[in-house]
Amino acid sequence: MKNVPDAPLALDCRAGTIVGAIFVTGFMGSGKSTVGQAMATRLGWRFADLDDEIERRAGQSIPSIFEERGEDGFRECEHEALREQADRAAQGTPLVLALGGGTYAFAPNRRLMRAVGPAIWLDAAPETLWERVRHEAHRPLARDHEAFLRLHASRLDSYSKSDCRVDASGTPGEVLGRILRLGWVKRLIADA
Repeated sequence: MKNVPDAPLALDCRAGTIVGAIFVTGFMGSGKSTVGQAMATRLGWRFADLDDEIERRAGQSIPSIFEERGEDGFRECEHEALREQADRAAQGTPLVLALGGGTYAFAPNRRLMRAVGPAIWLDAAPETLWERVRHEAHRPLARDHEAFLRLHASRLDSYSKSDCRVDASGTPGEVLGRILRLGWVKRLIADA
């Protein structure tokens, strides 16, 4: 895995780019929804959870989508929900969007997001993530420890393509504090 610093990589180099959205990515248990909601509140932006948006658009739960349409069908629904949210953000409704754990693994999704705003990777050790989710019944991918670790390892390369990496091993408040100390986030707050 390449080392991604706890600071923006190329974001500040995108001269003239207006940030319409911040995309929060990471593996299950990293705190994407909790931290994303807190960040949106701090910025005064709208918050959305992509999994909730997928279910709203499809009129069914994610497990039902997987059962009826398979992973490919789910990924199509995911991409369309992401496009809808990115379009709204690009039209002037600033957004913090918590992604599903696999959303950032797909290049078309990354390209779509790059046109609208940065992605923040909430990263923590796999054992920390496992301890956070292993007893949660609504997480079918967190039932088998070895499969969990393999899936985590398979997504690291994709997550490392994020604009910045933030240590998510602490409490949600600590993680939010790390994000708010990033230079470009400080500027967004100052401009709000």
